[in-house]
Amino acid sequence: MAKQKVAMLTAGGLAPCLSSAVGGLIERYSDVAPELEIVAYKSGYQGVLLGDSFEISRAMREKAPLLHRYGGSPIGNSRVKLTNAADCVKRGLVKEGENPLRVAAERLANDGITILHTIGGDDTNTTAADLAAYLAANGYDLTVVGLPKTVDNDVVPIRQSLGAWTAADVGAHFFDNVGNEQTAAPRTLVIHEVMGRHCGWLTAATARAYLQRTSRNQYVDGLMMDAHLKSIDAVYLPEMAFDLDAEAARLKESMDRNGHATVFVSEGACLDAIVAEREAAGETVKRDAFGHVKIDTINVGAWFQKQFANLLDAERSLVQKSGYFARSAPANGDDLRLIQSMVDLAVESALNKVSGVTGHDEGQNGKLRTIEFPRIKGGKAFDLSTAWFAEVMDNIGQKYKEA
Repeated sequence: MAKQKVAMLTAGGLAPCLSSAVGGLIERYSDVAPELEIVAYKSGYQGVLLGDSFEISRAMREKAPLLHRYGGSPIGNSRVKLTNAADCVKRGLVKEGENPLRVAAERLANDGITILHTIGGDDTNTTAADLAAYLAANGYDLTVVGLPKTVDNDVVPIRQSLGAWTAADVGAHFFDNVGNEQTAAPRTLVIHEVMGRHCGWLTAATARAYLQRTSRNQYVDGLMMDAHLKSIDAVYLPEMAFDLDAEAARLKESMDRNGHATVFVSEGACLDAIVAEREAAGETVKRDAFGHVKIDTINVGAWFQKQFANLLDAERSLVQKSGYFARSAPANGDDLRLIQSMVDLAVESALNKVSGVTGHDEGQNGKLRTIEFPRIKGGKAFDLSTAWFAEVMDNIGQKYKEA
């Protein structure tokens, strides 16, 4: 029997789980299969293509528990699509005429890798699926087991992706401070832009976490620091219909009554309309290797600011983005427990040669299992009928309907 050798990589954007997941994999293998060599490819699939890897030494294994304390990725990230040969050539990752899938497969084979763990979102794991299919079709003996990472919580059919709970909590903490900007000037409009390209889960969950956090506050009656200041006046998600005139009128009433207005908006809200507007004006909208609009170039929060500031007669308006602050945080207790359960299953599946992505399968009543790669997709919409979301919107006093 061939000697087993484990490799791992993290890819895509950051989330508050990457460091802990890497640490968890190192710990678990050290417990159940300490004889196996473990290596990490630096900067995701880029490291695989370039052969840029390093061994997890005995000293690293002993200190792996420290990784649970940190955010970011201890082995680096990148966005590389192995089926986009043109992009890989442009970035100097492969030569003209080379198939990136073949280059990656041969690198893994030459490095003696028998188990590959990919920690990432839908793009990372659909790329892992492409790689697994290529390897199987070409006779490579490799088991690929992914761990689902995305703050958007938008991976089909996984109930809860790693890092999303933490991102919501940290985003709420971020805005608890930023919201105090309402006291800096009369008639202030503050827009909190939250990550979420196609899915509004994180924005909704951040709003819920913020309302829960501030519900415990005590105030001095008669001063401006009160429940109104710490409230939310609107939440806008990609899944919701948006009526500018009606919402502007509603928010102006709040501005007139309280002297300020607070809006939580997903970075994907009205995205298609904004992109169409820019392209109609002759602007070229940038896209990444996966064909996604480079959302940081769109600035959805600024678009909402532009629409609302004059209509609300705001004397001051600002957009604050919690995304990078939230996604770079260390995992919280809930995520640490979720990471541990998924890591344990990932290692068990890998040692039993079962490929797929670990997660609570919504197609099988939320059972934690290794889900088949062909079933993994991105862009899962947030369900607006979710009970806790209805409670959030009742608290805010905002009517809403699906787009």
